[in-house]
Amino acid sequence: MDYLGIGVLIIGITFAIVSIFLIKALNNLAGVLNGVRKTVDQLPEQLDSVMKETTGVLHHSNDTLADVNEKIRALSPLFYIVGDIGESSRKLTSSLVDMTYSLKQTTHEGEQKINQEGWRGLYGALALTYYFSQKRKELKAAQLESTTSS
Repeated sequence: MDYLGIGVLIIGITFAIVSIFLIKALNNLAGVLNGVRKTVDQLPEQLDSVMKETTGVLHHSNDTLADVNEKIRALSPLFYIVGDIGESSRKLTSSLVDMTYSLKQTTHEGEQKINQEGWRGLYGALALTYYFSQKRKELKAAQLESTTSS
């Protein structure tokens, strides 16, 4: 055999070895593609079951949301009542604060009057009582006027 024959033989053997490796690789690739085909064939059934469950979850969520909305509508008047009570109590306490402040001012004015004029004893107490009764009448008149104008 000459060199040309030996070269062709080596090329042929190499080609056969490469072909065997390519056959194995192509068989593995065929197996992977067969698995992908099976998965893709099962996909519509799986998607159908997922869509059915998703639809069920959405219906259940809608029912729950409607129930929550109904309960909130039932509780809304209660919140309005609590708000009205809070507003009424705020008005009452603010009027009590005003009255307390006015009484404090009146007491302070009476005390200053007693100290300025040097009244002592029974005469001072009688004058202070008269002063308080006059201020009380003024407060009552002012309260009556404010309630009738409201």
